Amino acid sequence: MARTAQTGVWGELEAEKYLRRKHYRILGRRVRVGGRDEIDIVARDGDVLVFVEVKTRASERYGRPLAAVDRRKREVTSRSAVRYMRKLKDPDVLFRFDVVEVIGTPEEGVDRIRHIEEAYPLDRRYMV
Repeated sequence: MARTAQTGVWGELEAEKYLRRKHYRILGRRVRVGGRDEIDIVARDGDVLVFVEVKTRASERYGRPLAAVDRRKREVTSRSAVRYMRKLKDPDVLFRFDVVEVIGTPEEGVDRIRHIEEAYPLDRRYMV
């Protein structure tokens, strides 16, 4: 596995631990939806279904990790979330999109974690 992929997996594990400490119930990590789409973390925050995008960076030298969640990434995550919800028995569930920023490296550990709730809305082209 390439170093950047290893760092990404490490960041997802750190984000999962962080969310568990906040009493989120983790439903899945690296959830495959459709042929090519993947959701980093699917969780429950009370009655709300949360689709979490995790962005891991060694430092913030080139900006915050949230900046990497661009229009295209939001479209893909929206499409994935709609596909995920279509498989649920209760498709009228409340949901939101969060971003967890993990700053650090597997070798040096976590420097900082930020959780941005309701980081962006569902892309308009997708309907549930």
